[in-house]
Amino acid sequence: MEKYPITARSLERFFHVKGDEFERQYKEHLSDYRSWDQLSHAKDWVLFPENIGPFLSIDETSVSNGELYTVLTNKERHGGKGSIVAIISGTKSEDVIAVLEKIPEKELYKVEEVTLDLSDSMRKIVRHCFPKAKRVIDRFHVQKLAFEAAQEIRIQHR
Repeated sequence: MEKYPITARSLERFFHVKGDEFERQYKEHLSDYRSWDQLSHAKDWVLFPENIGPFLSIDETSVSNGELYTVLTNKERHGGKGSIVAIISGTKSEDVIAVLEKIPEKELYKVEEVTLDLSDSMRKIVRHCFPKAKRVIDRFHVQKLAFEAAQEIRIQHR
């Protein structure tokens, strides 16, 4: 059975409620959002150490307006519930390390493998925070390097 997200706007059409008002009521009163233990720092970082697993992936992403975030995910969850271990504003290794150090050291040592890109910053984060983990370069970057090398050889041969 496939799951489809239900938005406040979709409820508006079927139940004749104001979607924006329902969304606001849910956020402010029903969801416990205001008492969330990470609310005070959620604009800078969120951390879910309970989602950590032996196989992680770390990458940067741009959400909007060029804002960069570093995202650490549990690969065994395949993007589903419990995938996110951390989302941290920015990509500076020092900032990311400072947040990841809030995870108990015992948990950090359980990580066996971290998939990352070729960035020096990401490599430094993984080396510092997950000392026992193997570092694996993601296949996108490996394919890109191979393509560029083949292209260079093709141009030289021509």
